[in-house]
Amino acid sequence: MAFAPNLHEYYRATYASLCEWDRAQPRKKHIKRNFRERFSVFTTATFNFGPITVTLPHIDFGNLAWGWCAITALGNFDPDRGGHLVLWDLKLIIRFPPGSTIRLPSAILRHSNLKIAPNETGFSFTQFNPAGIFRWVYNGFRTDRDINTAKTTTPAEHEQRKRDRASRWQEGVRMYRKCLE
Repeated sequence: MAFAPNLHEYYRATYASLCEWDRAQPRKKHIKRNFRERFSVFTTATFNFGPITVTLPHIDFGNLAWGWCAITALGNFDPDRGGHLVLWDLKLIIRFPPGSTIRLPSAILRHSNLKIAPNETGFSFTQFNPAGIFRWVYNGFRTDRDINTAKTTTPAEHEQRKRDRASRWQEGVRMYRKCLE
């Protein structure tokens, strides 16, 4: 069983920082969480209402590369005959009955699901965080372009950003932890 409490905390802290910055902005409308903070650290949620939801093999390039998304299967179908989750790069086909949830790094693992019978129903609920949100918060609520073109950004800051980019993948993967249960 794998779990990632450090990754979860990174997601939680980033989302909290984003909301705090947003509330300080002088405007009437602000970010509204999809769920209470204790229930979800994901900024984005998608319902696929089917009635037969099937995804082709794909990678979610916009998500945080080493981050996880949560996919939940819903509906009424025979999980022995269809609806399986396919992780192409790992050469795995996983039985994925209604009510099952998996967390996976969807930005680096090609994934899809198998068809179900025509008389069955299959839906899905997916939660994820676009990588741009992490960049925005890391950049002090500015775009990369704003930082790279700002006359106030020092050469030392540019060098630090280069070092950060070079080590980001390793730091992200270190947020995973394996449990021997």
